[in-house]
Amino acid sequence: MAFQRTGGQPLGYRWDTLTPEVPVEKPPRKSALHGVSIRQLVEEIPEGCSTPDFQQKPVALALQEGKNAIFRALVCGEPQPEVHWQSTKGHLSNSSKYHISSSPSGKEHVLQINKLTGEDSDLYRCTAVNVYGEATCSTRLLVIEVGFRKNRKRHKEPQEDLKKELMDYRNLLKKRAPPPAKKKVDLEQVWQLLMTADRKDYECICLKYGIVDYRGMLRKLKEMRKEQEDKMAQYVNTVSNLRHIRVSKEGVATFDLELDLKDPGSKVYLYKDGEMVPYSLDNQTKLCLRRLGKRYQFQIRNLQAEDAGIYQVKVEDAEIFSTELDASAIPSRVVVPLVEAHCEEQGDAVFECVLSSPCPHAAWNFRHRPLQPSDKYEVFVSPDGLTHRLVVRGAHLSDMGPYSLGTGFHSSTAWLVVGAGKEKSLLTASADHQSWEPLSHLGSRRGGLESRSDICGQGRDATQSPRSRHKPGTDGFSKEAQGPRGYFSQGLADTEVQQGEAAVLSCTLTRDLSPGAWFKDGVKLSAQDGVVFEQDGLVHKLLIAHVQGTQAGRYTFVAGNQRSEATLSVHDRPVIAADVTEKLREPLVVKAGKPVTVKIPFQSRLPVQASWKKDGTEVVDSGRRQGAQVALGEGFTRLCLPSARRKDGGRYCVTLKSEGGSVQAEITLQVIDKPQAPQGPLEVEDRRGAGVCLHWRPPKDDGGRAVEHYVVERRQAGQTAWLKVGEPPAGSTTFTDAHVEQGRKYTFRVRAVTSEGAGEALESTEVLVAPEALPGPPSSPAIQSASSQGITLTWTAPRGPGSAHILGYLIEKRKKGSSAWTAVNAQLVPERRWTVADVRQGCQYEFRVTAVSPSGPGEPGPPSDAVFARDPMRPPGPVRDLQVTDTSHTSITLSWAQPDTQDGDTAQGYVVELRGSDSLQWSPCHEGTVPATNFTAKGLRPQESYFVRVTAVNDGGRGQPTSLDTLVQVMPVAVRPKFLMDSSRRDSLMVRAGETIRVPVSFEAVPMPEVTWLKDGLPLLKSNVTSTKEGLTQLLIPVASLSDSGIYTVLLRSPQGTEALYRFSLRVAACPKAPGPICLQENVPGTVTAEWEPSPDEAGGVPLYYEVLTRSSTHGPWLQAADRVHTNHFTLLGVLPGREYHFRVVAKNELGASLPSDTSQPWCIPRQRDRFTVKAPSYREPNLSQKPRFLVGLRTHLLPQGCECCMSCAVQGWPRPHVTWFKDDQSLARNPAVYSTDVLGVCSLVIPSVSPKDSGQYKAVAENALGQAVSAANLIVTGEALTQNIFSRICAKALGKPLARIQLLTPPHPGIVLSGSTVVDDDRSLKLRS
Repeated sequence: MAFQRTGGQPLGYRWDTLTPEVPVEKPPRKSALHGVSIRQLVEEIPEGCSTPDFQQKPVALALQEGKNAIFRALVCGEPQPEVHWQSTKGHLSNSSKYHISSSPSGKEHVLQINKLTGEDSDLYRCTAVNVYGEATCSTRLLVIEVGFRKNRKRHKEPQEDLKKELMDYRNLLKKRAPPPAKKKVDLEQVWQLLMTADRKDYECICLKYGIVDYRGMLRKLKEMRKEQEDKMAQYVNTVSNLRHIRVSKEGVATFDLELDLKDPGSKVYLYKDGEMVPYSLDNQTKLCLRRLGKRYQFQIRNLQAEDAGIYQVKVEDAEIFSTELDASAIPSRVVVPLVEAHCEEQGDAVFECVLSSPCPHAAWNFRHRPLQPSDKYEVFVSPDGLTHRLVVRGAHLSDMGPYSLGTGFHSSTAWLVVGAGKEKSLLTASADHQSWEPLSHLGSRRGGLESRSDICGQGRDATQSPRSRHKPGTDGFSKEAQGPRGYFSQGLADTEVQQGEAAVLSCTLTRDLSPGAWFKDGVKLSAQDGVVFEQDGLVHKLLIAHVQGTQAGRYTFVAGNQRSEATLSVHDRPVIAADVTEKLREPLVVKAGKPVTVKIPFQSRLPVQASWKKDGTEVVDSGRRQGAQVALGEGFTRLCLPSARRKDGGRYCVTLKSEGGSVQAEITLQVIDKPQAPQGPLEVEDRRGAGVCLHWRPPKDDGGRAVEHYVVERRQAGQTAWLKVGEPPAGSTTFTDAHVEQGRKYTFRVRAVTSEGAGEALESTEVLVAPEALPGPPSSPAIQSASSQGITLTWTAPRGPGSAHILGYLIEKRKKGSSAWTAVNAQLVPERRWTVADVRQGCQYEFRVTAVSPSGPGEPGPPSDAVFARDPMRPPGPVRDLQVTDTSHTSITLSWAQPDTQDGDTAQGYVVELRGSDSLQWSPCHEGTVPATNFTAKGLRPQESYFVRVTAVNDGGRGQPTSLDTLVQVMPVAVRPKFLMDSSRRDSLMVRAGETIRVPVSFEAVPMPEVTWLKDGLPLLKSNVTSTKEGLTQLLIPVASLSDSGIYTVLLRSPQGTEALYRFSLRVAACPKAPGPICLQENVPGTVTAEWEPSPDEAGGVPLYYEVLTRSSTHGPWLQAADRVHTNHFTLLGVLPGREYHFRVVAKNELGASLPSDTSQPWCIPRQRDRFTVKAPSYREPNLSQKPRFLVGLRTHLLPQGCECCMSCAVQGWPRPHVTWFKDDQSLARNPAVYSTDVLGVCSLVIPSVSPKDSGQYKAVAENALGQAVSAANLIVTGEALTQNIFSRICAKALGKPLARIQLLTPPHPGIVLSGSTVVDDDRSLKLRS
């Protein structure tokens, strides 16, 4: 079948995107009757014409051998269709055996089979055909061989036939049906399946498809995944939530995934076994796609065996997801259901059912109880596994009831009817007619209409509901329903009513047989079932006041041995619950940007179509991420707006439509948002000294809320912060800002404020407030001369407006690299030349000049070039006292003294050079110069000898070098072994049993000494581990035990025999065990004494004590009554009558506490209560709100490198303020090198080990809803311990006294905090005397 593209879609994409080139056969249509297949043979059907259809299809029959079978069908269609009958064995051409007739009207067609035999058991098909289509239905005939006929037939069979039948049966057992040919699967599809499968399923897939190299498979999958991800990246952002195929109880296979497409217009294809298959977007076809947002769910309905295979989802040409539908997961369906079986007592009954696929676990049930194969019940399965047969041998009246075959998902049920004998049998045979027993013996209570044989015809009811409708073609009443003497003059008729209306079923008898009974689907009806029975003479009626959907079904009236049947069909329109309708009347108010989901549940037994409209315009599913999304599910319809906007507000209407009618529901959506910006432009008017006046218009959209006021803000040019200058009321659209400065540029903006917050801002252009004329900047100063006594400058006058009347000039200076300018002259300089005398020799300076006029100072001029305040220099002299202070395997450390100033000027740096013993070339050891008087040359060859020299350097040039007279050899200096112990090292350690012990010991020795560990003078056990590396040895005990306690010794022995010892004691202990039960007694009135059994550890000599706790109620907190009790009893004083006392005793030692021992019953002394009256005083809650303020601020810290720094402050405020720490205006919230604490308003910032990079300004910012407070301090980190001179300078700065008047009374401490006139360390104060 060829297709052409429409809308640019690829060929074979989806059914709804394909247009056939020529008229073709349409897919099967649905009929009102179950089991009827209609096929349309033309593209369009003219008005007034139709395809064939069955109004009544032939029913299945189960009859005894020798009787006549009659199949009757009612057919409609325009033009009148032709009807053909045939069986699976071929056409019915034997006119003596098969009689085919039609009624004069051409609607009723009858097939009569005479003289039934066992060979007539078959499937018969009736086909109606006209020029527009054909309709087909099938029915089954089962011929039962019972009684003497079966035995007589067996006696007449010759012996040879029995042998032949036996041989054929044996051959049948040996030769099973050939297995179905395996479908060839492309191996590439298997790899795609593995890429998206779970790892736990790899083994099953490899075994199924013959992949034996498991590791090779994993390597190949890794390579393929990388290629696939690169290919997917062209079309897809992410793929997630992959769910493989699942088969539901209804026989629907689903698999789904979440796709985030880069281009919403990308095409999504579905492949099966490498071939593209079409799908639709509704739920009416076999393959369909249901999409909600990013989720794509594929469904396969009406599963067949040929649906098994590998399914792939592709976006354009990129494979996204692969999954497999296994044939074993497809549930077996019932193709040919069971039919009612009839037999006489002691006879045999046969049930037969045909399935769509083999089902090994199919089980037979009788009255919903499983049947086991036996002599009574014989079970047969055909070689292909499709046909299942049950034979009930020697049936009794007790065997009558429903028999069913279940496959797990599906089942089929039919009744077995057993006759009571020849005279009492309800099944009578004649040449042309049959009559059946009452329906109470035939109806299946659970099987339903499809699983029951239905022979009776249908007639028209005498009376009808006013709005009930009869199916066409039921005017006549069959002879089978009337019986041999025509007991019904008018039988029941099929009726259709709407749900909730009244329904009447009526029939008329020819004579009064009996009161009669009514049945529904084989179950007898009573007045408790909500129906009313009426009888008017020979007319019997069944009335239902308000028909519900559950009351639809097959109704039967039985009188005597006669019955009449009809079908009641209830067409109900979709129903929305009353509480849902009531909720929809209230407007739905949401904020903009929030997702909105409106889900309306409904009830309907018929397929429903849902359509949404907004303000009369249909809402279409856009398929985009932010667009409207409409979904229809099982019992609900949903409208989803991922992000609501103002334009989405309005009145929404949903219409639910089915064949039974339609229903509507409405809902009002209000989207609330912040207001839009005021309408512009924002006009700014300069009022020359009176400020700036602003004008604007109200916003076009207030966001659904009334404007409360406006907010006016301004920003000065060059700054980023906006300053709020006013809040005019909602009715005013003008504002005057009188606090602007002349000569500055500003930008203004206005926002409208509602209850939802401030909206967008209307911003003005930058506006200059007219200033008075100021002088321009002078030129850059020129350097005329420079010396250590002063620097002479000259410059030129400014030009431009305001520069005509210059009063004088201001001169400023700054050191090079600094940003702070300092005034040089206090009085204006009238001339354009000046000598700056206030300079420091050797410093480098920059200068600038500002002109001053009567209107004020102007802009400063550009700075001058940097110049040194010094006289011409001479080269320095040679360095003094050059010596080697240390050597190692790869380095040499030198030190020297500065040159003598009598030989030249001061040195500004030094150059260190080396020369090998076998070389004449000197090589510098560094880049540039060395500022200090010591240097370490690294990266040298071990055991090599070098000559060394040092040269002083300044701006005047290089001085004479100074060298060592002897060679320096690169090798370390021997150091005696010694231990490096700090003040925190303890000689006694205690640890808990079971913990890990790690004891590091640092030492110094050159060369590396021999390290020996001893315990109590003996070598360590193997369970103890020691390790030694450069300058460190360590003891490691993974799990400490009590036996590890003792005296440990570390022995260092150098190669020269020098030794060093270090001893420490280690004690391993455990938490004590819990004390015994507690006994309470009153020895003295008003007291209670608690005695308890001592802890078992006390007998072992372990030092411990007890803690006693009490509480006054079962759920109250435990309070300490006594601690460090060394006895096993305690007396509590002041016991109050009427209060309960609970006691708890805990044993403790240095490592912790034991489990508690509690009293089982509380101690209580009853008391007698006196009545008294308490008048509660009135109390008014005080307002504790307060903006943050620092009670104690931060203080400056001066610390050497490596010390711990703790900066603390105390803050007050309510609500409790949140404190944030900053260093140099950078937040420390995510800095792992520091941590902060906040305990009841006392905030601390701790730096465990400070370094020079931690120096800077630290701030603590406390904020709450009322405001904020800031406290700042500096941290200064020095590279070495403070000297007497440095400490005195710091104290002088802190006290504001001259340096000469400061005397240090106590030595400096490493950790120092400057506070007022006292220098405070961690635990003591250093006294200062001025």
